Amino acid sequence: MGKSVPQNIVGPIVRKIRYGKGWTQAMLSARCARAGWDIGENIISKIEAQVRCVTDSEIVFLAQALKVREQELFPSRS
Repeated sequence: MGKSVPQNIVGPIVRKIRYGKGWTQAMLSARCARAGWDIGENIISKIEAQVRCVTDSEIVFLAQALKVREQELFPSRS
């Protein structure tokens, strides 16, 4: 079978920002829960691996948890 189609475009950026902050997936999951989105680190893993879709409201929670603007989660247009 061939490579599957990515389910989101923010996953690699979420991972990069999280690594840059020195956080584990469990730490990001806890920060998302404090922002109002109760998810497990397995969901963070799936988002970062681009195997799970991310809704617009989830983008807001991820940005709050990562302390970035929503726009920073999207690839830049070069």
